[in-house]
Amino acid sequence: MDEDVIPIIRVEAADVALKWYELLGFTAQWEHRFEPHLPAFVEVMRGGVRLFLSEHEGDARPGALIYLRVSDVDEIAERFGMRPEPTPWAREIELHDPDGNRLRIGTPLG
Repeated sequence: MDEDVIPIIRVEAADVALKWYELLGFTAQWEHRFEPHLPAFVEVMRGGVRLFLSEHEGDARPGALIYLRVSDVDEIAERFGMRPEPTPWAREIELHDPDGNRLRIGTPLG
């Protein structure tokens, strides 16, 4: 097994968050609820990048910042009507998901 780090992002409504993360190219892998009326815990994946979206209040705090390094930031920027900004290390955009979590998305220079 390869070791991995999977950020957990607090979301209020997993179904709403999932639709937003799909715009970034993520796809749902699985969803777990202990009972149908209890909070959801969802894994999403884009290439080799995985995130957990959790409705559980104790799992994470809203307002997280995740950096996502991608091969083509322009493709994502276009979906959100944005233009990447240059930095000394990458061309980047910053997005906020429906729950206020920030995603800084960049394509490295060179």
